[in-house]
Amino acid sequence: MAINPVTQVGINPQLTLGGGVDRANRSGETSVGGASFADLARDALEQLNQLQQEADNAAVSLVAGEPVDVHDVMIALQKADLGFQIAIQVRNKLIEAYQEIMRMQV
Repeated sequence: MAINPVTQVGINPQLTLGGGVDRANRSGETSVGGASFADLARDALEQLNQLQQEADNAAVSLVAGEPVDVHDVMIALQKADLGFQIAIQVRNKLIEAYQEIMRMQV
């Protein structure tokens, strides 16, 4: 039984800051390097959802008695947990930034 190494964990939105910051797309959103923040957030949430579903499927397979390695299930669960923790921290930072902007005096 070979154990495959973990090469990538969780959410990996690839930001490229090559172009300008003031380019706008059709919906009027500001984009960075060709991808808008909304697109990056949507992709990250889709990746997080996929990790959660994979972990859930692995756990259900293990409980159902299917031939699944326990360490694969634990790795899937840890990936999903880590991705969720990262998403929560990003959300918290966004809320803090919004609150800081709202406290600014104009």
